[in-house]
Amino acid sequence: MIPRIRDFVITKQDWIFSVVSYDLGGEEVKCLLRYIPDETGDRVSERGRYRKLDFHESYEFLRKHRPESVKDVHVVPKGDIKEILMPEVRLPLIAEREEKVRTIYGLLGKHVPKEKIGITGSFLCGLNVEKSDLDFVIYGLKNFNKAREVIEAAREEGLIPEIKEAMWRQVYNKRKPELSYDDFVAHERRKRNRGAIGNSYFDILYVRDPEEIKQLDMRNYEKGERAGYGKIIAEVKDAYFSFDSPAIYEIEHPEINKVLSFTHTYAGQALEGEKMEARGVIEKTKHETRLVVGTTREAKGEWIRSLSL
Repeated sequence: MIPRIRDFVITKQDWIFSVVSYDLGGEEVKCLLRYIPDETGDRVSERGRYRKLDFHESYEFLRKHRPESVKDVHVVPKGDIKEILMPEVRLPLIAEREEKVRTIYGLLGKHVPKEKIGITGSFLCGLNVEKSDLDFVIYGLKNFNKAREVIEAAREEGLIPEIKEAMWRQVYNKRKPELSYDDFVAHERRKRNRGAIGNSYFDILYVRDPEEIKQLDMRNYEKGERAGYGKIIAEVKDAYFSFDSPAIYEIEHPEINKVLSFTHTYAGQALEGEKMEARGVIEKTKHETRLVVGTTREAKGEWIRSLSL
C-alpha cells in the first residue's frame, strides 16, 4: 500500500510522520516528522507516550539521528514504514470516542459519502489534547466543495457557531502570514472551509481522489533553478486545483506561467478571473517559469492575496 498526502506513517523506530506529498514514485515518501517516543512526553496514546516536535526541532532531531532523511522536506524509505494511518479508515473509530469529531463527521456525512471523509493531524494518531484543532480530509473536489457548502449552511442555520475574533487571532498567530489581520480573515472567511467547535476550530482539507490523482502534472513537482525573489500582479486564469497541495494558480502574465503555493495558508486564496498579488521565489524549469510561495515553513516575505476581494 502506498502512503498518500495527509496520511501518517509510523516507522520501525516508532517515529510518527505526516505525509506531505502525493506519491511520485521512487523508494521514498516525502514527510514531516511530528512525534517521537518519549517517556516524559505529554502526548499519550495506546502506543505509549510521545513528544510533539515543532518544525525546527524535527529537523534538528533528524540531522542528529538520521541525516540522510533531511532534504527539502523529510524523506522516509518505504521499507522503513511499519504502519500507515489512513484518515478515512480511522475516522469512524475516532468519532466513537471523540464527541467533537463525531459532531462534525455526522454533519458532513449527511451530504458527503462517509468513505470520502477522513481526519488527519493529532487525532489521526491518537495524540490529540483538549485544545487540539481538528483537520478533516475530504477526498475528491466535488465532495470538498459540497462540504464547504455544508459548513456555510450550518453556520447560517446556527448549527455551528461563528468563529469569534479571539479564535481568529489564535489562527492568525499560529499561521503568522505576511498579510494584515483584516486581510487574512477576509480571505479565510471566503474559503468556507473552517468552523468552530467548542473551544477548538476545525478545517477541511482537500485531497485528490484516485481519478484526480491521475491528472497530477509531474512538472509541478520538479525542482527548478532559483532566480531570486519576485512580486507579481496577474489575472488568475484557472484556480481549479487552488485547494490542493501545492495549490496551483494558472495566471496571465508576460513572464510567469503559474503560481504554486506549498503552504496551506495560501490555498484557495484567489478565484478564477480575479487579480492576485503574489510574492515568492521565481523558479525556472525546462518547461516553464513559475513563482513559488511557501519555500520555507514560515513563508517569510512570501504571500498571495486577491486584489479583487
